Amino acid sequence: MSVSIVIPAYNEYLNLTILIDEINKHLNDQLNYEILIIDDCSNDDTPILFKENFFNKLKYIRNSKNLGQSKSVLIGIKESKYNTIITIDADLQNNPKDILKLYNIYKASDEVKLVGGIRNKRQDNLTKIISSKIANKVRMLILNDNCIDTGCSLKVFDKKIFLSFPFFDGIHRFLPALFNGFNHKTAFVNVDHRLRKHGNSKYGTIDRLYRGIIDIIKVKKIIKKNNMNNE
Repeated sequence: MSVSIVIPAYNEYLNLTILIDEINKHLNDQLNYEILIIDDCSNDDTPILFKENFFNKLKYIRNSKNLGQSKSVLIGIKESKYNTIITIDADLQNNPKDILKLYNIYKASDEVKLVGGIRNKRQDNLTKIISSKIANKVRMLILNDNCIDTGCSLKVFDKKIFLSFPFFDGIHRFLPALFNGFNHKTAFVNVDHRLRKHGNSKYGTIDRLYRGIIDIIKVKKIIKKNNMNNE
Protein backbone atom coordinates (compact mmCIF):
# COMPACT_ATOMS: atom_id res chain seq x y z
CA MET A 1 0.00 0.00 0.00
CA SER A 2 1.18 3.50 -0.82
CA VAL A 3 0.46 6.59 1.27
CA SER A 4 0.35 10.35 0.84
CA ILE A 5 1.66 12.37 3.79
CA VAL A 6 -0.06 15.76 3.87
CA ILE A 7 1.62 18.50 5.92
CA PRO A 8 -0.01 21.95 6.19
CA ALA A 9 2.58 24.55 7.21
CA TYR A 10 2.55 28.22 8.11
CA ASN A 11 5.84 29.86 9.14
CA GLU A 12 7.50 26.56 10.04
CA TYR A 13 10.76 27.15 8.14
CA LEU A 14 12.99 25.99 11.01
CA ASN A 15 10.98 22.80 11.53
CA LEU A 16 10.33 21.54 8.01
CA THR A 17 13.77 20.21 7.07
CA ILE A 18 13.97 18.35 10.39
CA LEU A 19 10.48 16.91 9.89
CA ILE A 20 11.20 15.75 6.34
CA ASP A 21 14.47 14.13 7.42
CA GLU A 22 12.68 12.34 10.27
CA ILE A 23 9.93 11.06 7.99
CA ASN A 24 12.48 9.71 5.52
CA LYS A 25 14.50 8.14 8.34
CA HIS A 26 11.55 6.23 9.78
CA LEU A 27 9.70 5.35 6.57
CA ASN A 28 12.25 5.08 3.77
CA ASP A 29 12.58 1.28 3.86
CA GLN A 30 9.08 0.64 5.24
CA LEU A 31 6.54 2.32 2.96
CA ASN A 32 6.02 3.69 -0.50
CA TYR A 33 5.07 7.30 0.18
CA GLU A 34 4.94 10.85 -1.08
CA ILE A 35 5.17 14.02 1.03
CA LEU A 36 3.05 17.05 0.24
CA ILE A 37 3.94 20.33 1.93
CA ILE A 38 1.12 22.87 1.68
CA ASP A 39 2.60 26.25 2.52
CA ASP A 40 -0.26 28.48 3.69
CA CYS A 41 1.33 31.66 2.33
CA SER A 42 4.11 31.76 4.94
CA ASN A 43 5.94 35.06 5.39
CA ASP A 44 9.14 33.46 6.66
CA ASP A 45 11.83 31.71 4.57
CA THR A 46 9.73 28.63 3.73
CA PRO A 47 9.48 29.50 -0.01
CA ILE A 48 13.26 29.84 -0.21
CA LEU A 49 13.67 26.42 1.36
CA PHE A 50 11.71 24.81 -1.47
CA LYS A 51 12.83 27.10 -4.31
CA GLU A 52 15.05 24.28 -5.53
CA ASN A 53 13.34 21.12 -4.31
CA PHE A 54 16.15 18.74 -3.42
CA PHE A 55 13.97 16.65 -1.09
CA ASN A 56 13.14 13.11 -2.11
CA LYS A 57 9.49 12.14 -2.78
CA LEU A 58 8.24 15.65 -2.03
CA LYS A 59 5.76 18.01 -3.63
CA TYR A 60 5.64 21.65 -2.51
CA ILE A 61 2.42 23.65 -2.91
CA ARG A 62 2.18 27.31 -1.90
CA ASN A 63 -1.20 28.93 -1.33
CA SER A 64 -1.56 32.35 -2.97
CA LYS A 65 -3.07 33.66 0.27
CA ASN A 66 -3.55 32.42 3.83
CA LEU A 67 -6.42 29.94 3.71
CA GLY A 68 -6.16 28.18 7.06
CA GLN A 69 -5.30 24.65 8.09
CA SER A 70 -8.48 22.91 6.92
CA LYS A 71 -8.31 24.35 3.42
CA SER A 72 -4.60 23.54 3.21
CA VAL A 73 -5.30 19.93 4.20
CA LEU A 74 -8.04 19.74 1.57
CA ILE A 75 -5.71 21.09 -1.12
CA GLY A 76 -3.03 18.56 -0.18
CA ILE A 77 -5.48 15.66 -0.23
CA LYS A 78 -6.86 16.67 -3.62
CA GLU A 79 -3.30 16.85 -4.98
CA SER A 80 -2.29 13.50 -3.48
CA LYS A 81 -1.63 10.41 -5.62
CA TYR A 82 -2.76 7.75 -3.17
CA ASN A 83 -6.00 6.89 -1.38
CA THR A 84 -4.40 6.38 2.04
CA ILE A 85 -3.80 9.78 3.61
CA ILE A 86 -1.57 10.57 6.58
CA THR A 87 -1.72 14.02 8.16
CA ILE A 88 0.90 15.34 10.54
CA ASP A 89 1.70 18.77 12.00
CA ALA A 90 4.68 20.73 10.72
CA ASP A 91 5.69 21.95 14.19
CA LEU A 92 7.56 18.74 15.17
CA GLN A 93 5.29 18.07 18.16
CA ASN A 94 4.00 14.96 16.39
CA ASN A 95 6.74 12.33 16.12
CA PRO A 96 7.10 10.75 12.64
CA LYS A 97 8.21 7.47 14.24
CA ASP A 98 4.55 6.97 15.23
CA ILE A 99 3.35 6.98 11.61
CA LEU A 100 4.05 3.27 11.23
CA LYS A 101 2.23 2.51 14.47
CA LEU A 102 -0.95 4.09 13.11
CA TYR A 103 -0.47 2.72 9.61
CA ASN A 104 -0.05 -0.88 10.81
CA ILE A 105 -3.37 -0.68 12.69
CA TYR A 106 -5.01 0.86 9.63
CA LYS A 107 -3.81 -1.76 7.15
CA ALA A 108 -4.59 -4.67 9.51
CA SER A 109 -8.35 -4.21 9.10
CA ASP A 110 -10.50 -3.61 6.05
CA GLU A 111 -13.17 -2.14 8.31
CA VAL A 112 -11.11 0.61 10.00
CA LYS A 113 -11.16 3.75 7.87
CA LEU A 114 -9.47 6.16 10.26
CA VAL A 115 -6.77 5.71 12.89
CA GLY A 116 -6.04 8.71 15.08
CA GLY A 117 -3.23 9.49 17.47
CA ILE A 118 -3.88 10.27 21.13
CA ARG A 119 -1.26 12.53 22.69
CA ASN A 120 -0.39 10.50 25.78
CA LYS A 121 1.74 13.08 27.59
CA ARG A 122 1.06 16.49 26.08
CA GLN A 123 3.95 18.93 26.06
CA ASP A 124 1.87 22.13 26.09
CA ASN A 125 1.21 24.78 28.69
CA LEU A 126 -1.34 24.02 31.41
CA THR A 127 -3.97 26.44 30.08
CA LYS A 128 -3.92 24.81 26.67
CA ILE A 129 -4.09 21.31 28.13
CA ILE A 130 -7.04 22.11 30.42
CA SER A 131 -9.01 23.97 27.73
CA SER A 132 -8.40 21.10 25.31
CA LYS A 133 -9.65 18.51 27.81
CA ILE A 134 -12.82 20.51 28.43
CA ALA A 135 -13.42 20.93 24.68
CA ASN A 136 -12.85 17.21 24.08
CA LYS A 137 -15.34 16.22 26.79
CA VAL A 138 -18.00 18.58 25.45
CA ARG A 139 -17.45 17.33 21.90
CA MET A 140 -17.56 13.65 22.92
CA LEU A 141 -20.77 14.23 24.89
CA ILE A 142 -22.53 15.85 21.93
CA LEU A 143 -21.04 13.96 18.99
CA ASN A 144 -20.31 10.60 20.65
CA ASP A 145 -17.15 10.07 18.59
CA ASN A 146 -15.24 8.06 21.23
CA CYS A 147 -12.11 10.16 20.68
CA ILE A 148 -10.49 11.76 23.73
CA ASP A 149 -8.06 13.84 21.66
CA THR A 150 -9.44 14.91 18.30
CA GLY A 151 -6.88 17.74 18.18
CA CYS A 152 -3.96 15.42 17.45
CA SER A 153 -3.09 16.01 13.80
CA LEU A 154 -1.43 12.62 13.33
CA LYS A 155 -4.07 10.55 11.55
CA VAL A 156 -4.35 7.90 8.84
CA PHE A 157 -7.58 7.78 6.84
CA ASP A 158 -9.34 7.03 3.57
CA LYS A 159 -9.14 9.83 0.99
CA LYS A 160 -12.38 9.02 -0.83
CA ILE A 161 -14.38 9.04 2.39
CA PHE A 162 -12.84 12.35 3.46
CA LEU A 163 -13.74 13.97 0.13
CA SER A 164 -17.34 12.74 0.49
CA PHE A 165 -17.86 14.95 3.56
CA PRO A 166 -19.25 18.49 3.16
CA PHE A 167 -16.20 20.72 3.58
CA PHE A 168 -16.08 23.46 6.21
CA ASP A 169 -13.33 25.47 7.86
CA GLY A 170 -12.34 23.43 10.91
CA ILE A 171 -13.12 20.00 9.45
CA HIS A 172 -9.63 18.71 10.28
CA ARG A 173 -10.51 18.76 13.99
CA PHE A 174 -13.67 16.68 13.53
CA LEU A 175 -12.57 13.79 11.36
CA PRO A 176 -13.16 11.10 14.03
CA ALA A 177 -16.71 12.42 14.59
CA LEU A 178 -17.45 12.53 10.86
CA PHE A 179 -16.04 9.07 10.10
CA ASN A 180 -17.90 7.63 13.08
CA GLY A 181 -21.09 9.56 12.32
CA PHE A 182 -21.07 8.28 8.74
CA ASN A 183 -20.76 4.70 10.07
CA HIS A 184 -17.08 4.14 9.31
CA LYS A 185 -15.05 2.32 11.94
CA THR A 186 -12.32 4.29 13.73
CA ALA A 187 -9.45 3.35 16.04
CA PHE A 188 -7.08 5.30 18.26
CA VAL A 189 -3.62 4.74 19.71
CA ASN A 190 -1.34 6.64 22.08
CA VAL A 191 1.45 8.59 20.39
CA ASP A 192 4.42 10.70 21.40
CA HIS A 193 4.06 14.46 21.84
CA ARG A 194 7.08 16.75 21.88
CA LEU A 195 7.84 20.27 22.99
CA ARG A 196 7.69 22.95 20.32
CA LYS A 197 11.27 24.14 19.82
CA HIS A 198 10.84 26.62 16.97
CA GLY A 199 8.02 28.97 16.02
CA ASN A 200 4.77 29.77 17.78
CA SER A 201 1.38 28.15 18.11
CA LYS A 202 -1.07 29.56 15.55
CA TYR A 203 -4.18 29.32 17.70
CA GLY A 204 -5.41 31.16 20.78
CA THR A 205 -7.42 29.46 23.51
CA ILE A 206 -10.51 31.70 23.42
CA ASP A 207 -10.97 31.80 19.66
CA ARG A 208 -10.54 28.03 19.40
CA LEU A 209 -13.18 27.48 22.10
CA TYR A 210 -15.68 29.75 20.36
CA ARG A 211 -15.06 28.23 16.93
CA GLY A 212 -15.18 24.75 18.43
CA ILE A 213 -18.71 25.25 19.76
CA ILE A 214 -19.92 26.55 16.40
CA ASP A 215 -18.27 23.65 14.59
CA ILE A 216 -19.72 21.03 16.95
CA ILE A 217 -23.21 22.28 16.07
CA LYS A 218 -22.30 22.21 12.38
CA VAL A 219 -20.97 18.64 12.52
CA LYS A 220 -24.03 17.50 14.46
CA LYS A 221 -26.25 18.83 11.66
CA ILE A 222 -24.09 17.20 8.95
CA ILE A 223 -24.28 13.79 10.65
CA LYS A 224 -28.02 14.13 11.32
CA LYS A 225 -28.69 15.02 7.67
CA ASN A 226 -26.64 12.04 6.48
CA ASN A 227 -28.52 9.67 8.77
CA MET A 228 -31.89 11.02 7.61
CA ASN A 229 -30.89 10.57 3.97
CA ASN A 230 -29.94 6.95 4.66
CA GLU A 231 -33.15 6.00 6.43
